[in-house]
Amino acid sequence: MSQSQASKLVKRCSKYVIAVLLSILVLPVSADNTPLKVGVLKFGTVNWELKSMLHGGFDTANGVAVEIVPFASGDATRVALQAGAVDVIVADWLWVSRQRAEGQNVTFVPYSSSVGAVMVSADSPVKSLNDLKGKKIGVAGGPLDKSWLLLQGMAKQEHEMDLAKENEIAFGAPPLLAEKTRQGELDAMLNYWHYCARLEADGFRRLVSAEEAAAALGSSGPVSAIGYVFMDEWAAANPEAAMGFIQASRDTKALLGASDDEWTRLGESGAIKDKGAALTTLRDRFREGIPSRSVADEIADARLLYEVLAKLGGPKLVGQSSKMVDGTYWPALVNP
Repeated sequence: MSQSQASKLVKRCSKYVIAVLLSILVLPVSADNTPLKVGVLKFGTVNWELKSMLHGGFDTANGVAVEIVPFASGDATRVALQAGAVDVIVADWLWVSRQRAEGQNVTFVPYSSSVGAVMVSADSPVKSLNDLKGKKIGVAGGPLDKSWLLLQGMAKQEHEMDLAKENEIAFGAPPLLAEKTRQGELDAMLNYWHYCARLEADGFRRLVSAEEAAAALGSSGPVSAIGYVFMDEWAAANPEAAMGFIQASRDTKALLGASDDEWTRLGESGAIKDKGAALTTLRDRFREGIPSRSVADEIADARLLYEVLAKLGGPKLVGQSSKMVDGTYWPALVNP
C-alpha cells in the first residue's frame, strides 16, 4: 500500500469512527425525525448507500426518517420530485441546470464521481483511444450521454478522430451491451461504472474512463457525475432535514469507505446480488467515487465541463443555456 493510499484509509477510518460515535451518542426520538422520501431506481446502486444508511441508523441519528421509494426509470423519479411525491432524487447537474434555466428551482448535492469507461477484452489489440478507429463500439445512454460526448471530445482533441463517424456505434441498454461484450460481439464498450466493474472482475480491461476524458478536456479533478437533488422550496422549508440527510449520506459513505464487513453484509442481505470478485471490484470502484474535493473546486470544474458539453451536445443536451446556471449546486454547501 502506498503512502497516499494509507493516508486515505486513515481519513476514511476516522470518519467512520466519528459516524459510529454519532449513531451511539445521538439517540433518535422518532417524533423529532422529519420524514423524508427518496425516489430511486428500483435496482440502482444508490440503494446500496440508502440501505446501509437505514441499517446503521444514520438517518435518524441526523434527525430524518428516510423512506426509499422505488421507481422503474429515472424519468419517473424526476416527475415524482416535481409533483411533490418525493423529497429527494438522484440526477446529474446537467439536468438540474437545465431545469433551473427553465424556471424549475431544483438543486444538486454531490453524491458520486464514479463514471463509466471504455472496456475491452484482456487480449484485445486495442491499446489506446486511437486504436478504436474502425471498430464496433457499444455505447450505453444514447448519443447525448455525457461520458460518450466527453470521449468524443478527447478523441478529437488528442487524435483528430471523430469517434461517431469513423466507427460503427451500437447504442443499447447497459445489461444488453455488457452481455454482447462478454460474447465478443463488440470490439469495445462504453457503459456505466457498475457494469464496467463487473466486466473488470471477469478479466476485461479498462481502456479509458470518462474521468480521464474530462481531465484531458480541462477538469482539474473528479467531478461528481450524479448527486442528490431536491427543490429549493423544500430545502428552505426544511433546512435541518436537508442538511441532516446530507450528513447522513456522508456518515454512510464513511462507513462504506472504511468497512469491508459492511459490504459483506450488503451482499449477504441481498441488497447487492454480486458475489466474490465482482463484489470486491464494485466496492473498490464505489469508494473511488466518494466525493473528497471541496464543493467550490467541484463547481469550478463542473462549469468548465458544462461549457464543453454544451458545445458537443448543443441545445438538445443543455437547452438554451450555454453556461451552468447559478444555484445548480446547493448554495448551503458553498456558504454554510
